[in-house]
Amino acid sequence: MPYLSILIWVPLLGIVALALLPKGSKGAFRWISLGITLFQLVWTLIAILPAYLDASILPDAAYLKEQLPWIQFSLGSLGEVSIQYLLGVDGMAISLILLTVIVMPIAVLSSWNITKRVKAYFMLLLLLDLSLLGVFTALDFFLFYLFYEFMLLPMFFLIGIWGGIRKEYAALKFFIYTLVGSVFMLLVMIGLLFSFVEPESSANGQPVYTLNMLYMMEASMGQLPHVVQASVFDVGQVMLGVNSRLLAFAVLFIGFAIKLPMVPFHTWLPDAHVEAPTPVSVILAGIVLKVGAYGMIRICLGIFPDGAFYFQNWIAWLGVVSIIYGAMVAMAQTDLKRLVAYSSVSHMGFVLLGISSLTVVGLNGAVYQLFTHGLISSMLFLLVGVIYDRVHDREIANFRGLWNLMPRYAFFTIVGFFASLGLPGLAAFVSELLVFMGGFTAAFNGDLSLWVPILSTLGILLGAVYYLRTYRSMFFGTFDEHMTSNWKEKLTDLHIREYLMLTPLALLIILLGLWPSLVLDLFQIDVSRMAQEIFVAGKDFTP
Repeated sequence: MPYLSILIWVPLLGIVALALLPKGSKGAFRWISLGITLFQLVWTLIAILPAYLDASILPDAAYLKEQLPWIQFSLGSLGEVSIQYLLGVDGMAISLILLTVIVMPIAVLSSWNITKRVKAYFMLLLLLDLSLLGVFTALDFFLFYLFYEFMLLPMFFLIGIWGGIRKEYAALKFFIYTLVGSVFMLLVMIGLLFSFVEPESSANGQPVYTLNMLYMMEASMGQLPHVVQASVFDVGQVMLGVNSRLLAFAVLFIGFAIKLPMVPFHTWLPDAHVEAPTPVSVILAGIVLKVGAYGMIRICLGIFPDGAFYFQNWIAWLGVVSIIYGAMVAMAQTDLKRLVAYSSVSHMGFVLLGISSLTVVGLNGAVYQLFTHGLISSMLFLLVGVIYDRVHDREIANFRGLWNLMPRYAFFTIVGFFASLGLPGLAAFVSELLVFMGGFTAAFNGDLSLWVPILSTLGILLGAVYYLRTYRSMFFGTFDEHMTSNWKEKLTDLHIREYLMLTPLALLIILLGLWPSLVLDLFQIDVSRMAQEIFVAGKDFTP
């Protein structure tokens, strides 16, 4: 059964259906899009997850593998190239697929009040959905690159057409930053194409070059002899005066760091969030940012484990800078949406800290942080959207006494704020705890400075400051001259559609804080095995 292909390509059926409907069928556009995303959620829960859990007992690097020949061509005397339609999932991928199919129906539901070019909007939303799931399942580097690039186009148009006042600027900035990262990835992909061959040769005895990421990871971990002699990324090869493997790791890492985003490559994110409509911000923070971290772990660490150890301290300190800088800038924000955007920069720094630890517990914490932050950030941007839809204002200072006007909204906001600052009993506490344990473990082993995890704790303290200060300012006190009487009429409490968006996220945030193994058990075996293989393959590397 092609479980993954059905999951990925069913949005294409939705796009075709929307294209065939007349422009005036706004209700049909919404319901078809919601139906497609709900089908993906149900398909994941009743088909993909059980099949994955059954296959996970097998000693295979990728479960539910789907493999078909796709593009094949000759390079003359150099050999042949074989690019495959290759899909598969391991624990890390399945957790991010689960995150995607949870967030996407909520994003579609939050798009109900989109009235401008509704048909084009939902078609782009489904194309983005398709691309995201393709990235998390692709195991051929070329296929991964295609899905990665496809994400760029719908995001560009969703921000540039349905965004705010400076939407063109924000969309163009997002496009340029992401395109630069894609060019970096393309350069390394070309080098990788001439570095790995399939186990079987072609009929004429020539090597068959491949971009199969399973082969690449197995060869890099020393498990299979798929590396071509004197290839571009052989150990000891030099390029531009630098070890080629270290150069490839650095170039790839920067490309994914832009998508994460990591300081100093983060400046596109606040602009994109502020100008994007609420559903697009939900998808951007909840899912798209996770693609950067996924690429770091799957490709940078998986194919170049030696580079991960060589740059370990650099990655750790960049994570510290992202944590502290993002939190301090968030403290200075007066716009609620910009505050949440900078908090995402800070929380993605914790992912970098977990990755840099190169320990089992740290990498598990990083992957769990991706999942928990996806839920929490989606909820926070939805909450910002609730206020903005009512009064078209996000200035924190303009609100006061919302607890009395919108008590249910106040409850969901306090769940989101407390979850984001890492309160025990909520989801982010567990993921950040694992990240810190990984950081301190690496420090005690002598791989990182002890100051790395110590300084990183400032992110939690600063997060408590800006979230609690914001909550006090907006929800406590009494309704006064800061808000007009017209506002008071508009600031009604949550309605049924908003309950349907916020309640599942709030319940999951609480549930995963109390029962983290519900998601941790999906990926910790695979991530732990990967961490151990990376350690063995990269620990003793000398350039």
